[in-house]
Amino acid sequence: QAQLVESGGGEVQAGGSVTLTCQTPKVIYNRNCLGWFRQAPGKEREGVAIIDLAGDSRYHDSVKGRFTISRDDARNTVSLQMNNLKPNDTAMYYCAADRYRCNVATAPFFSDRGQGTQVTVSS
Repeated sequence: QAQLVESGGGEVQAGGSVTLTCQTPKVIYNRNCLGWFRQAPGKEREGVAIIDLAGDSRYHDSVKGRFTISRDDARNTVSLQMNNLKPNDTAMYYCAADRYRCNVATAPFFSDRGQGTQVTVSS
């Protein structure tokens, strides 16, 4: 199975910033869609952001204006810059990729995903 490896999680106070990075094999990086989803304790998985091969991005309403997804073609990485973090952003964040689907709602069901990185936001 392809390896997607997330890094950058940690603990931060409300209002702070964190950048997550996902290293992918080139074959995965060239999938139609890369994205991030999250899962908080006791809650369903939730798509956060996606970016397609053309660089077009879309976001869950709850993170619009605060989170930015980007891709680095030279390094085969996809990043999620998270600003003005709130306690309800606390979750395990997963990087994911899919050959066909490319919308935020389906990010939790993409065919390839990493092991996740924890982000904890304290009030």
